[in-house]
Amino acid sequence: MMAHLVIVPVLLPLLAGILLLLLNQRSTVLERGLSIFSIIAQIFLAFKLLSIVSSGDILVYALGNWPAPFGIVLVADRLAVWMLVITALLSLFVLLYAIPVTERAGRHFHVLFQLQLFGLNGAFLTGDLFNLFVFFEILLIASYSLLLHGGGRLRTKAGLHFVVINLVGSTLFLFAVGVLYGTLGTLNMADLAVKLALLPLGDSALVRAAGLLLFGVFALKAALVPLHLWLPSAYAQTSAPIAALFAIMTKVGAYSILRVYTLIFGTEAGLGANLIEGWLLPLALITLVVGMTGVVASTHLRQQVAYLVIVSIGTVLTAFGLNTHEGIAAGLFYLSHSTFATAAFFLLANTIAIRRAELDDRLDPGTIIPHSRLIGALFFVTAVLLAGLPPLSGFIGKFLILHASLAHEALPWIMSVILITSLLGLIALTRSGSLLFYRAQPSKVLATGVITVHPVYKELLPIVGLLALCVVLVIGGGPVTQFLHFTAEQLLQTSHYIQAVLMTGELP
Repeated sequence: MMAHLVIVPVLLPLLAGILLLLLNQRSTVLERGLSIFSIIAQIFLAFKLLSIVSSGDILVYALGNWPAPFGIVLVADRLAVWMLVITALLSLFVLLYAIPVTERAGRHFHVLFQLQLFGLNGAFLTGDLFNLFVFFEILLIASYSLLLHGGGRLRTKAGLHFVVINLVGSTLFLFAVGVLYGTLGTLNMADLAVKLALLPLGDSALVRAAGLLLFGVFALKAALVPLHLWLPSAYAQTSAPIAALFAIMTKVGAYSILRVYTLIFGTEAGLGANLIEGWLLPLALITLVVGMTGVVASTHLRQQVAYLVIVSIGTVLTAFGLNTHEGIAAGLFYLSHSTFATAAFFLLANTIAIRRAELDDRLDPGTIIPHSRLIGALFFVTAVLLAGLPPLSGFIGKFLILHASLAHEALPWIMSVILITSLLGLIALTRSGSLLFYRAQPSKVLATGVITVHPVYKELLPIVGLLALCVVLVIGGGPVTQFLHFTAEQLLQTSHYIQAVLMTGELP
């Protein structure tokens, strides 16, 4: 009976989106209420699933009661449910911020928001490689519309680049899936793991090429260097709530890399074992350096936050690239922290920008904005989080990654890159805070026009909520890190996942 809960996180946002579409924007209050209710229900459901899988159980739901590998299966293990929890909590605070600020900038905002969650939840829960492609397309179609929500020349230009590049990625995804199906005769991820371990030498080159092609697709979704160029303009030009929600989008790519290259191309994959081991760590470190270079060179605050998203993905994939359970656990902790912190920073950047009139988010001294002390305090806390200073979750995440890398042969490189980029991040964010707050002048000295804004507390409460989630990661650091260590161990012990899926039932 518990296995039926697995499909509910997929159905709930889909049904909510359909109902919202039928309402056709007739009642703003009803639309808002339904959208918020859907997300709150997803939060309760995610925590219910978390309580079930925390013991090590893997829940499998076979759609139409067709057994794997012949039918479609949804799988809820520790990793999938952890991603559901992060997504649901993030989406609640993003929606609360968007309601007074963004929702009326275009049509069907709430419908698209729910469809985005439908794609995200499906991508985390699917146990089938083709359906991972399907859910990728669903979330990307929704993201295309959300990215352009509200219109504007720069937003349309950035959106066009986003669409074209991701369509290329989707095409390559289909090529890789076709090669794997043609060679191995299945796309169920557990079944692929079994068949790849027995792969004959004659087919190994073709399967390895398909595996590397998949890595390229996931690297594009994650914005791994050199496939990151689409992200800064897309995230900087869209509306703040959408950019904040997109903080989880790159993590879908990271999740896919972790899932596919531990389960299918992991240590027991025979001729395809550890396929990307020589690629992931160097590319992740380069991504970290390039991202931080962008942070330092940014001339606009939203642009700076967009590059911080690239920095976060480089840090997460550096941890995953260690290919140990300590590294994976550290990466998952940092993934959670960086998702909440960068989302909060996007929202805060918008709150600052709309109070600076024509200066917007440009990193130039301006007038003292209303509620500058309160907003400045939140900027300081967010900067500490993202720079990785103690005692907040950014420091804990980086400490865990460095500790996990102590036995790795690339320790000097990892240590140098993480510490130096952290210092550069601190310098860049300190400079931004100084320009925005310390060097701001009274309005009677440097007038910048009439500023019309929403009540500040309606905007700041969701930001405080996201920052509070980072504080919860610190307060509950012991249980959280223990759970993530168990999650990493479960990922690396692929036999448990394979047994649960191919037997289409829960592990005893």
